[in-house]
Amino acid sequence: MSLTLYSMPSSGNSYKARLLLALLGRSYRHVGMEYETPQIEAAHAGKVLPLGKLPVLELSDGTRLPESNAILCYLADGTDWLPSDPVARAQALGWMFWEQNQHEGVIAVRAALQVYASRAHLATPERMAELLDRGHELLQFMEGHLSEHSWLAGERASIADISLYAYTHSAGSKGGFEMDRFPAINAWLARVANLPGYVALDDIPE
Repeated sequence: MSLTLYSMPSSGNSYKARLLLALLGRSYRHVGMEYETPQIEAAHAGKVLPLGKLPVLELSDGTRLPESNAILCYLADGTDWLPSDPVARAQALGWMFWEQNQHEGVIAVRAALQVYASRAHLATPERMAELLDRGHELLQFMEGHLSEHSWLAGERASIADISLYAYTHSAGSKGGFEMDRFPAINAWLARVANLPGYVALDDIPE
C-alpha cells in the first residue's frame, strides 16, 4: 500500500508516525510543512488536514487519517507494536490517552513556548514555572512506572512507548525539564533509541 505522511518536522506528534514507520520498515512519501508557513496554510485551504492539524496519513485510496496516536494504532494493527492481549492493549491505549490528555499539554507546550518565536509572548515567568512544576510531576509519574517495568505496557515495546517517547526524549533539551531526576526514564529512552530501525527527530525523509 502506498502511503503519504503529511508531517511537521519539528513536531513530536509528527515524529511519532515517522518513528513507527521506520521501526516497521514501511516505505512512504513524506510531505513536510512547518508551523506558520505557506505550505501549511495551503494544506488548510486544500482541506488536506481533516481535523485541522498535522500529522495526517494518506492511504493509497485517498483516505486521510488524522491524529498522531490514531495513526500509530492504524500502522500497528496486526503487528507486535499493538498488543494482541486485550489487557495489554488496553494498558497501551490508556498510556496513549494519558499522553494526549496530560503529558503533551505540559511537556510539549513548555517546549513550544521556547522554540516557536510566535508563542514567546505567552512564555511568562509564571506560566513557565507552572509548566515546569507540573511537568516534573508528570515525569515522576512515568519514573515510578518505569522503575518497575522496562516498557509502558506489556513485556515489549509498543505504540505506547512511541507515543510517550516523542516529547519525553526532548523534554530536557527543548522544554528545560531536569531530566537528571529521572534515571528510569533515561534508561527507557535509551532502550527506545536502540530499537532496530530507530530514527531521530531530525532525521527527515527526503
